[in-house]
Amino acid sequence: QVQLVESGGGLVQPGGSLRLSCAASGSIFSIYAIHWDRQAPGKQRELVAGITTFGTPNYADFVKGRFTISRDNAKNTVYLQMDSLKPEDTAVYYCYARLYSGHYYWGQGTQVTVSS
Repeated sequence: QVQLVESGGGLVQPGGSLRLSCAASGSIFSIYAIHWDRQAPGKQRELVAGITTFGTPNYADFVKGRFTISRDNAKNTVYLQMDSLKPEDTAVYYCYARLYSGHYYWGQGTQVTVSS
């Protein structure tokens, strides 16, 4: 099993920055990739970014150039640096792990609110 704990959410003004963290524990060597997605009120969940064990990142078009995903293998943590935040980025952000087995594990989510 894999446990994921997100942190770093909060309230920020438009144009501001936040860094989310996703700390993994348990069977971390079974993880192929960790992703971030988000869900805003009344909207479907959407993929934001992901990074594989090999460090290959991918991003949704709407965050390219603003968000950066990275990983610190020594800390078993994946980060999502979010810059130039917009009100439409307001959502609950979840990290989830995709295992080599095809299973998925989810964190509890962290609220990001972009508002003046």
